[in-house]
Amino acid sequence: MRLTTKGRFAVTAMIDLGLRQHGGPVTLAGISERQRISLSYLEQLFGRLRRRNLVDSVRGPGGGYRLGRDAEQISVAEIIEAVDEPIDATQCGGKRNCHDEQACMTHDLWTSLNAHIHDYLSSVSLARLVAGQRQGQGDTQAVRTEDLFRERRERSSDSVPA
Repeated sequence: MRLTTKGRFAVTAMIDLGLRQHGGPVTLAGISERQRISLSYLEQLFGRLRRRNLVDSVRGPGGGYRLGRDAEQISVAEIIEAVDEPIDATQCGGKRNCHDEQACMTHDLWTSLNAHIHDYLSSVSLARLVAGQRQGQGDTQAVRTEDLFRERRERSSDSVPA
């Protein structure tokens, strides 16, 4: 399984937007220059993000883009899925026809991995990544795996009756 540039660039562009939108709409040209992503590629990505209501466009002078809803309510999984980036480790795309039109011996393993990856990416909010950038930690330090698992355990223990 591999995340292609579509998903990576979409997440990067959304972090850039989240960092700068407080000053008004953010232009794709600005994101393109700062992140070194082709403007035409960003236009394609933002068209898809807009259709999923993850961003809003503002027309006219001073126009650009802003987040479609609060950054806390946008997950990394949503961003990746919005640009049609599959999160799939199976060889068959989940169709169970990976080996002579039947599921291969490891199909359930890869399907389970898909679920874990999706759960993890769903638990990471854009707000968390933006906050990490503001603190100067960078993407990888903003999301600490042990923090996410601790938070998940805390949520699980809150919902279990005593």
